[in-house]
Amino acid sequence: MATTATPTAGLNRYEAVIGIEVHCQLKTASKMFCGCSNTYADAPPNTHTCPVCLGLPGTLPVINKRAVELVLATGVAIHAQTPAATRWDRKNYFYPDLPKGYQISQYDLPLAAHGRLTLQTSEGEVTIGITRAHLEEDTAKLVHATDEAGRRVSLIDFNRSGAPLMEIVTDPDVRSAEQARRYAEELQALLRAIGASDADMERGQMRVEANVSLRPRGTEPFGIRVEVKNMNSFRSVERAIAYEIERQAAALDAGETLTQDTRGWNEDRGTTYVMRSKEDSHDYRYFPEPDLPPLRVDAGWLASIRASLPELPAARRARYEADLGLSAYDAAVIVGEGAATALFETARAAAPAADPKTLANWVTGAFLGLLRTDPDAAGRVDPAELADLVARVADGQLSGTNAKEVFAAHAADGSTVASIVEARSLRQISDTSALAAVVDDVIAANPKAVEDFRAGKPVLGFFVGQVMRATRGQANAALVQEAVRSRLESGVDR
Repeated sequence: MATTATPTAGLNRYEAVIGIEVHCQLKTASKMFCGCSNTYADAPPNTHTCPVCLGLPGTLPVINKRAVELVLATGVAIHAQTPAATRWDRKNYFYPDLPKGYQISQYDLPLAAHGRLTLQTSEGEVTIGITRAHLEEDTAKLVHATDEAGRRVSLIDFNRSGAPLMEIVTDPDVRSAEQARRYAEELQALLRAIGASDADMERGQMRVEANVSLRPRGTEPFGIRVEVKNMNSFRSVERAIAYEIERQAAALDAGETLTQDTRGWNEDRGTTYVMRSKEDSHDYRYFPEPDLPPLRVDAGWLASIRASLPELPAARRARYEADLGLSAYDAAVIVGEGAATALFETARAAAPAADPKTLANWVTGAFLGLLRTDPDAAGRVDPAELADLVARVADGQLSGTNAKEVFAAHAADGSTVASIVEARSLRQISDTSALAAVVDDVIAANPKAVEDFRAGKPVLGFFVGQVMRATRGQANAALVQEAVRSRLESGVDR
C-alpha cells in the first residue's frame, strides 16, 4: 500500500472538493461492439481490428453481453441502483484516436447509479458516493515518436479501439489527496475481486482522473473545477492532487482568477501543466445512439449476477481480522493482491489447523517478494506445498532458515517440499544429545568467547550462530540457545 502524504497546507484555509473519474478496461474475450479479440496488450499495432472498430461506413455495432454483466456486477458491489432499462448515446468530439468522430457511451441512463464505497483513511472511515458506472467503447492509442528522418510524428494503434471500457464517477465527496488515493486503491481491489478488470494502472487498464476545486472553509458554493490527468500510479494520484490543491490555494491567496482547465501531471517535475480548456457535457452534443436498441435488465438476470459475486474486499479484510486474528495491515496486503488472496485461502483449506498468522507471514513476505521479482516462479508456488512447509516448521521438522531454502527450491521448479527436504537432508535436529555434542565442539573451539561470556559480555548469540552454521541451519534454534546457556553457566568448557 502507498504511504500517506503530509496534508497540504492549503487545506488549512480552503476545503477541497474533489470528484474522481476512473476508466477501467473490462476482462472480456472480445471488444465492446465487434468480435475482435480484447487481448491485444502485446500484439503488433493494428492487428486486432475490423471494419466495426475502425469506424468504417456501413458497419453496425453489436452489444457485448459479458461487458454489460461486468458493469452490472460492479453496480451490485458498490450498492448502486440498476435501471429497468438503459440506452446508448453518442458522445461527439473529433480527435485522431476516435475513428468514427463519436464514441458510443451512456449519458442519462447508465447501467448503475447512486452507489457508494467505504474506505479506511488515516482520519478514519470515509464513505464516497458514486454518481454512476456506465459502459462505453475505448479509443485508439496515440503513439508519439521520432521517425527515421528525426521528425516528430504521431502514430495511431487501433488495437484498443472499441475495447469495452467502464467509467465510474464519484460524487464530489473526496476532501483530500489521501482520500483520493485510498478510493482508487479500494476500487481497484473491488474490481479485481469480482473479476471485472485486472485494473493495472501501470499498464493503462485503470486510468484515474480527478476534478479538483477549492472553496473557503465554511462556504457552500463550489470553486472553479480543474481536471487532472496522466496519473499512472496511486502515488501519482496523491502527489498530483496534493500539488493541485496547493497551486490553487496559492493562486486564490494572490487574488488570481482560476480557469476551468484540463491539466496533465508531470511525475518527474512533480507539477501539473495546462493541456487544454475543460469541456462541459453539453460540448459533446450527446444524443441517443440510433444503431443500438435500449437494453432492458431482467430481474432474474440481475439476481443471478448478485448471487455469483465473491466475498468483497472489505468483508474479507474484516473476516481476516475478526476470525483469523490477522493485523489490519496483513489483511489489507493479502486482500490487495489477488494471487496472494488465492494462495492464502487455498493453503488454509489444505491445512485448516495451520496458524493463520504464520501462513499470512509467508504469503506477505516470501510469496509477495517473489511475485515482484520473479512472477513465473511465484506462479509455481503450490498452496498445498506451502501448507506442508508451514506445518513442518510448526511441528519442529524444519528450521525457519531451512524453510526459506525449501520454499525457494519449490518455487524454482515445482518440486514437492517432502522431496526437497529428503534430497537435501534438511530435517531439523531436535535430538538434545546430538545437539550437545555440537555445542561442546563450538565452545571448545572458542575459548576467547567463553572468557567474554564469563566477563558478562553478550556473546550468547555468537555461540548459537556457530552451532547453527555447524548444523547447516538444521538445529532447533530454541534448543540450541538453551543448551549453550546451560553449558556456559555450568562453567564446563568441554
